[in-house]
Amino acid sequence: MTHEPVEIPLDHNPPGPIRGWLHLPDKDAGRAVILLAHGAGVGMESPFIAETAADLCVEGFPVLRFNYAYAQRMLDEGKRRPPDRRPLLEAVHRRAAATLRARFPGRRLLLAGKSMGGRMSSYLVAAGEPADGLVFFGYPLHPPKRPDRLRSEHFGDLEVPALFLQGTRDALCELDLLRDALTHYAGPAHLHVVEAADHGFAVLKRSGRTCAEVRSEMISQVVCWEAETFPIPAERKD
Repeated sequence: MTHEPVEIPLDHNPPGPIRGWLHLPDKDAGRAVILLAHGAGVGMESPFIAETAADLCVEGFPVLRFNYAYAQRMLDEGKRRPPDRRPLLEAVHRRAAATLRARFPGRRLLLAGKSMGGRMSSYLVAAGEPADGLVFFGYPLHPPKRPDRLRSEHFGDLEVPALFLQGTRDALCELDLLRDALTHYAGPAHLHVVEAADHGFAVLKRSGRTCAEVRSEMISQVVCWEAETFPIPAERKD
């Protein structure tokens, strides 16, 4: 496995281009390529995003992780910033998707994301952004302690297959509410519940599980779901 730096040009970003890392498997088996977006509090260098990208790459997926503009500024300036407004988040996300499509023309593309990154992925697809599937690492269905403010109004516009990976202790996603919301999802949606995990997929010691085991479980789910949803043609297999 190798990874190489990628620059994502923007029309309106005075500090310069957005940066990303493209993870490339040692052997390309024809799996879908994955665009992996980070959550609100941290950028693409967060351990969760970096390790998830590397683990997916080991399984044969080319993966591009990237920074949103505010996260790039945080990295360059060494200070925390709040997330950008949705239009700028989506503009950066679109450019990152275009960059990955240009590198792998004709390949299936999965938009994946942690929390906010997954939410932005879903908004883009609902608005017509080309993608073959969605992978959510902790979809933020509602703000903490505000289950009345659901973020699922666009589920009826999502026709691509989706995989939802959700922890049982996720304060931003009551599972019964998500199950109900998924009845309105237009395409095929699969929910995998991660026992004892919170929104960041951390687990309590008394659970007897480790974060590494949780991540391995989720990677296995992505691998199985992608293989079942998008079978690789026989001529592409070695």
